Amino acid sequence: MSELENVDLAEKFSRYRGTMLAEIEVPGPAEVRRTVRRQRRRHLATAGAAAVALLGGPAVGYAALDRTGPSPGPVDPTPSVTASPTPSGSPSPTGTPPATSASPTVVTAPDGRISRAQLLAARVELPAWRSGPPDCPVSRVRLVGDPGTAKEGTNALEAIDYADVDGDGATETVAMLLCSFGSGGPQQVVAFDRDEAGRIVTIGRVVATTREKPQWLTGLDARSDGTVRVEVADLHPGGGWPGEWSQRQWRGYRWTGERFSQVEGPTSFGPNPYSTNLAVTAKDLILADDPTDGSRVGAVQVRVRAIGDRHVDEVFLELDLPASFAPDGPAWADCGPDAGKYGPPLRCRVGPIKPNGELTIRLGVRLPPGTELPPGTATVRGTAAGPGGHYLIDPDLGNNEDTIAYR
Repeated sequence: MSELENVDLAEKFSRYRGTMLAEIEVPGPAEVRRTVRRQRRRHLATAGAAAVALLGGPAVGYAALDRTGPSPGPVDPTPSVTASPTPSGSPSPTGTPPATSASPTVVTAPDGRISRAQLLAARVELPAWRSGPPDCPVSRVRLVGDPGTAKEGTNALEAIDYADVDGDGATETVAMLLCSFGSGGPQQVVAFDRDEAGRIVTIGRVVATTREKPQWLTGLDARSDGTVRVEVADLHPGGGWPGEWSQRQWRGYRWTGERFSQVEGPTSFGPNPYSTNLAVTAKDLILADDPTDGSRVGAVQVRVRAIGDRHVDEVFLELDLPASFAPDGPAWADCGPDAGKYGPPLRCRVGPIKPNGELTIRLGVRLPPGTELPPGTATVRGTAAGPGGHYLIDPDLGNNEDTIAYR
């Protein structure tokens, strides 16, 4: 490029710069300061927003933890429930740990295990005995330890056992008791416990004998599951009935919260195998004069049947005639030793009788000379016996006797 061209270009550039500078407003010192302050505020706002973005989540969470809100109410069922996500990486809040409730007080049930000696030494309350004799006490009762020597009308302790019968976690006492009367008496099994003061209290009656069945309690067994098992028998021994002929059953009873109820075993007895149905009929006694000595003689004809499939070993007959009648004739020879010597009534032992079998016997009687005897009636009665001469059960006693007239 020539020197002339360089000079021309420099002039043009100088004119351009002058024109542009005239159009530009140069800021003064105050404007510069304002500009710097605005830029600083923008930087601080940006930094604050970033801090809020980083710390806002945890801060809100901490506030929620510290706030005590109302307990949640019932929740209506919904198809799905979405829970708010928990911020990850948030530090666990520190501060005073929440107060914990005290452990609940454990209430221990009183120990109801009462020894035999303690029970005999205490005065106890008993459930009522069945109506009728004997009149055994039930309030503040002192039990007798030996049933064999118990006086009539006293309560004797026959057996004792232990189990948690009411389900409270502690052991209770069950006892078999006898109200002494004659050769036996009514029985019942009673459950006892202790109250918080250690006094003996009565829970209730487990089972008792009845006039029908069972008439006899023969065993006691309290199980670990709270069931009280009692062995019951249909008939009480005595009066010609041996205990080995009684039917026995184990029945279980449990406490319902109000009373003991049977939960195990049979609830009734079937026909006792040592039973039969004896039927007795007789004809009237017609007396006639005996010309040889002036006495009056006659005979009572008795028919005895064993109804059913039970063999009858013997039948004990009783003729409840007036004491002035004496046995007469050869038929009495088969009635057993000393037949007719002890009376009234006149007694005769006959048999055996096969199942559904029968026999007929004519028993003669004599009225001594000169005896005045107006016409009347008498009862002829029969009782069936089995092995060993023990009486058999007869469910229908109404046909065991008959009424005759004598004249």
